[in-house]
Amino acid sequence: MSIALERPVRMASDAAGDETTVLIVDDHRCFADLFSAALDAVAGIRCVGTAATAAEGIQRVVELSPSVVVMDIQMPGMDGLAATRRLREVSPHTAVAVVSAHQDGEWVARAAQAGAAAFIPKGGPLTEMITMLRQAKPGRMAVPASLLGTSVAPDAAKQGLHENLTVRELEVLGYIGQGLQAKSIARVMGISVHTCRGYIKSTYVKLRVSSRIEALNRGRLLHLLPD
Repeated sequence: MSIALERPVRMASDAAGDETTVLIVDDHRCFADLFSAALDAVAGIRCVGTAATAAEGIQRVVELSPSVVVMDIQMPGMDGLAATRRLREVSPHTAVAVVSAHQDGEWVARAAQAGAAAFIPKGGPLTEMITMLRQAKPGRMAVPASLLGTSVAPDAAKQGLHENLTVRELEVLGYIGQGLQAKSIARVMGISVHTCRGYIKSTYVKLRVSSRIEALNRGRLLHLLPD
């Protein structure tokens, strides 16, 4: 796992008294130990343990009841997505943050279908992982902005083409850029396909386009999507 695990400056928790307890499930012992030590330097977050297999992770969740489980997708035996489904059954109040080297839209959709509360790409900064762990709640899956590649560019605002885009519409545009179709986008965002298509339509209207390809080209032109 290539994510940078530098020891961060101790951060303040979002609210006094709120603590996020984390269980790390990863067959790479070095990563699990380093990440555990890194989390211990963050105020408001406490690593309660690690597990090297999905089966062990499920057992430890039953024993420890963590707020969040950091779940690697690729592990020997039961994979992380199958384990995520099982964890949602045995501990519905525990959020599962899936970590993976796969960053294409299909893997994001598969994680959402499994019931993950967050999808965190490997190789990202530690600060991003910490933010995602704090935000992870059972329900709609959270995806970091770095994966979506969306942003609000000043030069785009001057052209007046995206100034009225909502956060949801920017999120939809990001998933379109990931190659997801409406059904998969709806699944990831936790909304109905009908609502999703409404967001897609309003995004097209505000970008003054009429197709997916035009939306992608306009998004890249306005620096809302990576080239």
